[in-house]
Amino acid sequence: MDYSDPAELRESYEGAPLGRCDLAPRPMDQFHLWFTRAQESGLAEPNAMVLSTVEPSGAPRARTVLMKGYDHRGLRFFTNYRSRKGVALAEEPRACVVFPWHPIRRQVIVSGYVERLGDEDNDAYFARRPHGSKLGAWASELQSSPVADRAELDRLYARFARLWPPGTEVPRPAYWGGFLLVPQEVEFWQGRADRMHDRFRYLLVAGTPADGEWRIDRLSP
Repeated sequence: MDYSDPAELRESYEGAPLGRCDLAPRPMDQFHLWFTRAQESGLAEPNAMVLSTVEPSGAPRARTVLMKGYDHRGLRFFTNYRSRKGVALAEEPRACVVFPWHPIRRQVIVSGYVERLGDEDNDAYFARRPHGSKLGAWASELQSSPVADRAELDRLYARFARLWPPGTEVPRPAYWGGFLLVPQEVEFWQGRADRMHDRFRYLLVAGTPADGEWRIDRLSP
């Protein structure tokens, strides 16, 4: 089999300049500005982010998840607490996410620690999910575990579909809920020509993300 040569795949990043004067004092305010721009640009699922965790073995692992909320405290996402990432975050409650907004020549990296959301927040978001997604949460109780085949998954889903048909309320599984990623370091990356990108890092040096002291450094591309 002949493979293509990815070394020849190149694009010139003609992004707008990003200077220190363009940045908000706090990273989540700056994130709001960039996330709004990503939405307005028509990007497919701008809330998709690559979540990296540390396995109990010490090995890193990454996957794409959807951010389902953010504010001055950080970013929220939801999952099965028994899944591979749920177990990893229980053992090592630190994570890093990347928003790869390549079509608009931007990228955001957020690193910090995670906290489990409470029942009130979990119930409120679960209630907003489509009916089928609620059933899927029940059918994927053993998320990340091996299954015999697709038919096994379909049988599980059909079982819960009979239990809770359309129009009925589906309760939230106790093993399903959310995390808050509390930022300690946030980087904003703006692509520029000739790989001379603009990179700025916010580093929390005191206090909390909402009212603490952030240092902003320009980083070498």
